[in-house]
Amino acid sequence: MPDNNRYNLRGVSAQKEDVHKAVAKLDKGLYPNAFCKIYPDHWGNDAAYCNLMHADGAGTKSILAYLYWKETGDLSVWKGIATDSIVMNIDDLLCVGATGPFTYSSTIGRNKHLVPGEVISAIINGTQAYFDQMKEYGIDIHFMGGETADVGDVVRTVIVDGTMACRMRRDKLVTTEKMQPGDVLVSLASYGQASYEDEYNSGIGSNGLTSARHELLHKEYAAKYPESVDPALPEEVVYNGAYRIGDATETPLNVGKMLLSPTRTYAPVILKVLEEHFDQIHGIIHCSGGGQSKCLHYLPSALRVVKNNLLPVPPLFKLIQESAGTDWKEMYQVFNMGQRLELFTDKETAAAVVNISESFGIAAQVSGYVEKAERKEVIIDSNYGNFTYC
Repeated sequence: MPDNNRYNLRGVSAQKEDVHKAVAKLDKGLYPNAFCKIYPDHWGNDAAYCNLMHADGAGTKSILAYLYWKETGDLSVWKGIATDSIVMNIDDLLCVGATGPFTYSSTIGRNKHLVPGEVISAIINGTQAYFDQMKEYGIDIHFMGGETADVGDVVRTVIVDGTMACRMRRDKLVTTEKMQPGDVLVSLASYGQASYEDEYNSGIGSNGLTSARHELLHKEYAAKYPESVDPALPEEVVYNGAYRIGDATETPLNVGKMLLSPTRTYAPVILKVLEEHFDQIHGIIHCSGGGQSKCLHYLPSALRVVKNNLLPVPPLFKLIQESAGTDWKEMYQVFNMGQRLELFTDKETAAAVVNISESFGIAAQVSGYVEKAERKEVIIDSNYGNFTYC
């Protein structure tokens, strides 16, 4: 069965075609090509300012935390899920130049029979602990509470989402409108260990986890934890892998912890980049849903982005590809493949951005360039093939 069919049979989509169709007629805000929707300043009614609000979450990664916690009793994985929900919001907002102060509200839905109060406590307290850590790096986030609902008829285990908002000056926005032929892009690694991280990060982020979980983990988890699977899924696409969560890998992490690596935020890096090089940053893209083809949706005109020098693919993504036999073109569209943030700028500034990123222990390099084209497209020239997305 082709991998694309397996992906669709699991009820997930890298491109979220149905969602894009549903919102096609909605107001796109002040800057339609911006990474996040930007609105006039309704709170302060000041033409020099704008308002931003963004909602995202940890997705099905919370199922992996549930499995790991049930197997090991390790509550610390739930702080990582809280981090995922926060970072998937803040790093999207970074892409329009927002660096705070932010407000944040969490939304947790659980099956109370399976997910007790100690898990909820670990998530909520983990949220505040992460905000305290980010404050040390100049990122100010205020926890406004949120909603925790017992919805066992709706949610099989637990889902952790959040909403983040801020008010910022319009003249500090990064909207992608300045992206142009001659720009280069700098890719920032999603793997390794940043100076503000406690351990090695596999780079997985919070996208493609449904595919990764089912392709890597052993069928025994379906029988042992039926609540971790949609009962409508065909049996042949459920837990097809050979691995248990405690299995060792070539990294410092076991398989479970590799899949649960908290999504890395680039906030400390981007804060410094924008402080020193704001005028030269023409676009910032968070390579989340859509992976390395993500920037396609934010090009301001008929431009071609050629990625011919991407960072090495880290071990986890190779493990997923080998286990599933997934086509490499699909891999680059589903996963970040080791680089989850990219900046578009001139060559001189690119060198400075690389230096700033490396000062935080995050590998970075010029990974491609922008040129004029007849249509919007992304070309990936990799060790695993040449792929075009349009």
